[in-house]
Amino acid sequence: MGLGLILALPLSFAQNYGPKPVKIIVSAYEKIFRSIPELVILFLVFYGLPRIGFRIPAFTAFVLGFGLRSAAYQSQIFRGAIQSVSSSQMRAARSMGMSNLQGFVHVILPQASRIALPPWTNEFTIVLKDSSLAYAIGVTEMLRQGSYIIATHYEPMLIYLTVAGIYLGVTLTANKTLGYLEKKLALPGFEMREPIR
Repeated sequence: MGLGLILALPLSFAQNYGPKPVKIIVSAYEKIFRSIPELVILFLVFYGLPRIGFRIPAFTAFVLGFGLRSAAYQSQIFRGAIQSVSSSQMRAARSMGMSNLQGFVHVILPQASRIALPPWTNEFTIVLKDSSLAYAIGVTEMLRQGSYIIATHYEPMLIYLTVAGIYLGVTLTANKTLGYLEKKLALPGFEMREPIR
């Protein structure tokens, strides 16, 4: 998520304020990485990079593959959040002598980050659950560790239920924490409204 966020912010800036050629390149990146299944991306990074001379450990390949994929999704989250901030905000920043980048960092991004938090929470949950795919390239995560325990204790149902329970607990805790943060940082007029019953 951290790598995805670091990449997503400049990508979303480029999509909103960059010149047309840059927008085309960023749009192509986003469409490619959102269209390829995560497992395929992991295999391409882990098995493909050594073919061109870059041999990296399985864990690094997992972080890189998931980071590149998450960046594509997060860039769309922030692009939409940036577009929901009134364009007059950037015009006001520019009238005060700020560049597009300064206006983005100091005026637009603080507001857009608050608006982006609810969908970012969903992306966090998805990445958290899909981290079990690291098993496929040999990273020792919960599912693989569970398989090692099953091999010695022969209790697959108990072990898999335990793994599922851990994922459930971590996911619910993260959602609750981020939900609390959403309420604290909500902008007037952009709050999540309760559904009409």
